[in-house]
Amino acid sequence: MNVAAEKISTIDAPSNQQATPFESATSKLDSAIHTMGAVMGLSPIALSLAWLDWGMHLASSPGRQMELGVAALKKAQSFVAELPEKIPPQENSIDGAKFVLGQWDRVMQAWREWGADACKVQGVSPHHMQMNQFFMGQIFELMASKNWPATNPDIWQATLESGGRNLWQGEQNWLRDRRRIHSPEDPTPYRPGHEVAITPGQVVYRNHLIELICYTPQTATVHPEPLLIVPSWIMKYYILDLSPHNSMVKYLVQQGHQVFILSWNNPDAADRDLGMEDYLQLGVFDALAAIKEICGEVAVHSAGYCLGGTLLAIAASALARPEKVSKAKRLPSLASVTLLAAQTDFAEPGEMGVLIDDSQVNMIEDLMAQTGYMTGAQMAGSFQFLNSRDLVWNKRLREYWLGVRDAGTDMMAWNADVTRLPARMHGEYLHQFFLENALAEGKYLVEGKPVSLQDIRQPMFVVGTARDQVSPWRSVYKILRLARTDICFLLASGGHNAGIVSEPGHAKRSYQMHHHHLQDASISADSWPQQMATQEGSWWPAWQQWLAARSSPQAKVKPLAAKYQLQAAPGSYVLKKFDE
Repeated sequence: MNVAAEKISTIDAPSNQQATPFESATSKLDSAIHTMGAVMGLSPIALSLAWLDWGMHLASSPGRQMELGVAALKKAQSFVAELPEKIPPQENSIDGAKFVLGQWDRVMQAWREWGADACKVQGVSPHHMQMNQFFMGQIFELMASKNWPATNPDIWQATLESGGRNLWQGEQNWLRDRRRIHSPEDPTPYRPGHEVAITPGQVVYRNHLIELICYTPQTATVHPEPLLIVPSWIMKYYILDLSPHNSMVKYLVQQGHQVFILSWNNPDAADRDLGMEDYLQLGVFDALAAIKEICGEVAVHSAGYCLGGTLLAIAASALARPEKVSKAKRLPSLASVTLLAAQTDFAEPGEMGVLIDDSQVNMIEDLMAQTGYMTGAQMAGSFQFLNSRDLVWNKRLREYWLGVRDAGTDMMAWNADVTRLPARMHGEYLHQFFLENALAEGKYLVEGKPVSLQDIRQPMFVVGTARDQVSPWRSVYKILRLARTDICFLLASGGHNAGIVSEPGHAKRSYQMHHHHLQDASISADSWPQQMATQEGSWWPAWQQWLAARSSPQAKVKPLAAKYQLQAAPGSYVLKKFDE
């Protein structure tokens, strides 16, 4: 394969049997009805089933009803007993209102706790119980006094002190946000190739799905084994190459590693039939083939972030199984596998699981059938549900009512740089991972044959983050019972993004780490944090040292041949934007 001459591939639609016109018309009718009833992107059927399951089991459990009634009475008595005999004197009416509303919030918090307990009724399915507890919490969050201008004294005081300027400024903030949603060309202070994603490099390979970027070495010598990074395609790749001070790519290059990274294309309606197999073949396998042509017969370190890590685990399993994949002859061997906040077992996906079941997935597929893709805005809506306090209520209070604009950051700009997801790929992802847990169960197929994580023999470095709502660290930790190889597991402070973008010098960062060998006794996830010492600072140096220890001594840099230099980084795919 000549990398420089590689043409952009075209993807043929799957050869599934075509539906008859009658079937097509009826399915379209059903899809239209299903999506018409969607409530903020959620299936009303899924929500109704959860409440019905709880309600019918509670109605047939008089003993549980009595328990909840007694608990409610005790909470009410406790609250009344703790009330002062009279309202303490206040300096002004606003202070008095704060006191009254503070008591209201105490009542709401007490009932929120009671509501979470009330969802626990014998016979209710665990998924429905989790859904009810989650949305019960959302209801009580909605009723908090601070979330509404009429009951938030801070807004009253800011309005009085500024003469209403905060409301005017808040309206301007709201209008700017509306314009940004409907104008993808709206300027941002963090632009790929200008303020972010500026580590020097070259696009060395391109097909319909990816651009492969090779970063320019910044040291006189480099380890011969290159590192391929597979980011998630749910968002743009440059979360790992943000500003110069917090770019993981730049850090690795400065430590003497030759780094390659995938930049995924932003799909449109014509890509609706791209599936998970395409992402594996055109993404990971074609990138590895290109690296082999450029670097020669050397093993390749590999790292995958989030969904990119899940895909990398599939690739490593497929390359390790006895039945070789069709492209095996032109692919290099893997020197190591690093998974960054990436799940391989989806049996307990955390709060993400609240929003995913058969009914919900069916509705998502109906939405995607109309457009051919899932929009970034729809995906962002799911994350807002999971973290509504910070992403919805606190943001609205600060920016729209107090008129205080959050200082923009490179990560916030990246988070707003949304991408689309092809309908077929996203449907397969939801079905095979969240609903069927096919990879962990040994049922995930590559080229028609199942892969097993137990076939992986390369050393693994696995990172979980302590406050991850997307890939809960206990779920990430399950790789230790799925893969039969030495695994270094590291638990970093922070969340799904900030825990990974944890550069040296970043304040209040820490991690725990342990090398798990095959012969070692297993450690449960619940006891693991208590047994491991906490180390202050960034985890990046620990990972870099782990990579270096499994690499050959550094050698003189070989210049990149001109035929491989297709375009300067960050390339063109990362710049693609679409109206949502």
